[in-house]
Amino acid sequence: MSDRNKGIDAMFSATRFDAAKAVEPAVDARESVAVPAASDPRWQAVLARDRAFDGSFVYAVKTTGIYCRPSCPSRHAKPANVAFHPTCEAAAKAGFRPCLRCNPDGAGLAEQHAAVIADICRFIEAAEEAPQLDELARKAGMSPFHFHRLFKSITGVTPRAYASAWRAERVRSELVRPGSSVTSAIYGAGFNSNGRFYETSNEVLGMKPSDYRAGGTNTEIHFAIGECSLGAILVARSERGVCAILLGDNPDALARDLQDRFPQARLIGGDPAFESLVAKVVGFVEAPALGLDLPLDVRGTAFQQRVWQALRDIPAGETVSYSDIAKRIGAPKSVRAVAQACAANTIAVAIPCHRVVRNDGALSGYRWGVERKRALIDKENAA
Repeated sequence: MSDRNKGIDAMFSATRFDAAKAVEPAVDARESVAVPAASDPRWQAVLARDRAFDGSFVYAVKTTGIYCRPSCPSRHAKPANVAFHPTCEAAAKAGFRPCLRCNPDGAGLAEQHAAVIADICRFIEAAEEAPQLDELARKAGMSPFHFHRLFKSITGVTPRAYASAWRAERVRSELVRPGSSVTSAIYGAGFNSNGRFYETSNEVLGMKPSDYRAGGTNTEIHFAIGECSLGAILVARSERGVCAILLGDNPDALARDLQDRFPQARLIGGDPAFESLVAKVVGFVEAPALGLDLPLDVRGTAFQQRVWQALRDIPAGETVSYSDIAKRIGAPKSVRAVAQACAANTIAVAIPCHRVVRNDGALSGYRWGVERKRALIDKENAA
């Protein structure tokens, strides 16, 4: 698969919903139950009825003989009567029976919702035209309002935006398929008119569909390569704005990466005026306090663009977690999708995905290497 096709896949990966990834991973639970419940940190999860801990452990109530999920809506027992077990099997072996209200042995509410939304996503993907909200809500067995809110909270986008992103991905795939015409690609992706697609084609493709199909023909991209403390840096600009800032060790590899993205585009080496733009970017890398205000040519799904805008709102010198970004864009359950959108970003430093870290403050992956991420954060902290 070419780098360009990998990039296409990455653009949609942050939107395509998978039920297996929709529920936050369970945290490890201590098997010991010797610590009094009131002193055990798991008790706070029970008091908060935190669904994020469902599947991590169960708690058993000695006076009733039952065990429950941490999120069980039943009235809380006295901590002196509570014991913790790592699994349902362990609680049953200790002589407790499952709660009929929260059904700890079955799928939790979060898992049930994730499975329903996953089925709806597959339905949207298989439909010839984008289904209406009422139709989707009926299929999910919910009211339109409740379904719309649940769909957005789990996937990070509205049903309409999900359908648009899916059809746009199908168009991209069809446009690069040998023998496919622009018209057949548009209709094959479920758009019922050329006009409806062309209204959004510039944001989705960054150019005319015919030019995208031809690998960037008729598109001029100016670029220049410089050096900074992080290694080689390539800055590329289309007529709409800066479309790529790439970092690496090998200048030739950066140029090939840009060429692979648009094999038929007219790549124009930077003149002195353009090289001043590269100098401006390099200056920002070395001295973040200078700031960086550039017109950007941002291409991605609706969800990715929401994430990238949230990244641009993070002040230099500050870091946030992936879950923080998910909350800021109104999709608190889409932490993994946020991480994928950060990985799909091809405009380094101007869209500062290096300012996003794990919940514990540790550095996670970075498209251009974790060491560069650490160096960027250190420079901003020093400034």
